[in-house]
Amino acid sequence: MPRSRQVALIAFPQAQILDVTGPLEVFARASRWLREHGRRTYDVYRVELLAPTAGPFVTSSGLRLVADRAVTAVRAGIDTLLVAGGIGTAAAMRDERVLAAVRRLAPRVRRLGSVCSGTFVLAAAGLLDGRRVTTHWRACAQLARLFPSLTVDPDPIFVRDGNIYTSAGVTAGMDLALALVEEDEGREVALQVARELVLFLRRPGGQSQFSAQLAVQAADREPLRDLQAWIADHLAADLSIATLAARVAMSPRNFARVFGREVGLTPARFVEKARVEAARRRLEESPGGVDQIAAECGFGSAESLRRAFLRTVRVTPSAYRSRFRTLPLPWTREGARNGHHHRNADLQ
Repeated sequence: MPRSRQVALIAFPQAQILDVTGPLEVFARASRWLREHGRRTYDVYRVELLAPTAGPFVTSSGLRLVADRAVTAVRAGIDTLLVAGGIGTAAAMRDERVLAAVRRLAPRVRRLGSVCSGTFVLAAAGLLDGRRVTTHWRACAQLARLFPSLTVDPDPIFVRDGNIYTSAGVTAGMDLALALVEEDEGREVALQVARELVLFLRRPGGQSQFSAQLAVQAADREPLRDLQAWIADHLAADLSIATLAARVAMSPRNFARVFGREVGLTPARFVEKARVEAARRRLEESPGGVDQIAAECGFGSAESLRRAFLRTVRVTPSAYRSRFRTLPLPWTREGARNGHHHRNADLQ
């Protein structure tokens, strides 16, 4: 009989409850959906909650959760190990029971990951040195300061570097869990789980914690707020100041002045950031060439995209893709079908 995949999540007193229950519910719901629809006769995932000690503990909301086992009691058998975050993270970073357990289990699991500020725990355990990671947007600067060997990316919902996954704040842990289900069981299953949980399989705006219109301050005036959202959905359109001003019934001069005051960026800079953000996602996720991506994102030419990337990301598009391209893993159905010998075939 096929074996279930054990998904264990380490929490601790004052952990953020959604960091814990959100991802575990995704895995549990995937198992249930597969059984209910005749795809499996067993639980694909078995979920387990770990903590410094077995038994109940209080989360940051004041609600109690009950840990199945103490982290010190776990020896092997875990497929995917996640670490929660929350205001109790600072204490967890100093808890040698947690750090020692994570260090001991990391080489024995197929996947290791963190939710929200759980990234700090993995970093404190010395498991993230030299890796690209993310965490809650509010804690990214602190993470980079405390652990300078990390490459902290404040934008993505989650980051995969090898078999280590780090996610952004709170509900981003559910996005990560859906992505892991998709790796294991395919897109259809992940999509069905997302629908049952009333989630996006991929959030609008791709994998960004904040799309460009939210990464900077949102405009106070409703027409400008609507325009910010419209820009993100029409990156290949004419987004000149004259065109944007006409959409909100303002003169170009007054529009540029008001937009800059309320958003904190010039219209041109805002548009460029939105286009670069979209290009980054496509470079990570799609097989399209640089010329195609440049056209889709409104740059017009690969050279325009290259110049914008150098200004904003400080690397060329090809260098960014070669490092951060999200590829099918060997154990996924897509990876098994396509193989990995095409890893650099579409780099430009």
